[in-house]
Amino acid sequence: MKRIPTAELLDNDAGTEAEVADSLLDLRWFNRWFGGITTTGKMIQHVAGRARRKSFSLLEVAAGSGYVPHSARKALSKGGIQLDVTLLDRAASHLSNGGRSIVGDALALPFRDTSFDLVGCGLFAHHLSPDQLVRFVNEALRVSRCAVLINDLIRHPTHLALVYAGVPLYRSRITRHDAPASVLQAYTPDEMREILGRTAAARVEIGRSYLFRMGVIAWKAGAS
Repeated sequence: MKRIPTAELLDNDAGTEAEVADSLLDLRWFNRWFGGITTTGKMIQHVAGRARRKSFSLLEVAAGSGYVPHSARKALSKGGIQLDVTLLDRAASHLSNGGRSIVGDALALPFRDTSFDLVGCGLFAHHLSPDQLVRFVNEALRVSRCAVLINDLIRHPTHLALVYAGVPLYRSRITRHDAPASVLQAYTPDEMREILGRTAAARVEIGRSYLFRMGVIAWKAGAS
């Protein structure tokens, strides 16, 4: 199935305040039940095992309300892993009022080199062209000390069929447009590996999670 880049409505807040709010609730539902939180948690556990550490600072890019990293933080704390989360998004209106949050550009992160242990993103990579994805990952590697974590969808015909089957369950018309658009412009694991091979990552690990999710760890040179 060919990748089809498509503008998504939520990216531009193209809807009423209620429609945007409902679409964000739909995203929480997707992340809670279909691999979003667990994929991020598993990647951090893997990094913790390799680095032999129990405490990390995390910059979550294109974070929105921060539901996924904060949910992962709560789950990981039960296993003794502590996560200090900072959120970054392009729009202040997307960020939650609680916690540490910053407005900034994902392709030109407003931080010094090695400011965070980890830099992550969820359901963001598929919004980027291959060249933009290379630029983002290189920026994230610059800002990180250990690794960059990418939690995203896998493009597959069955995934697209499931998304269309779920349309009656979506709260917002924005989601009814954006959900299939997201799958159509998502990358396959092979495509992701080829693109990240053009970055400064020392090593790339790609795992598959429940219901067409992939968890990508791009290790920084010199990290475990």
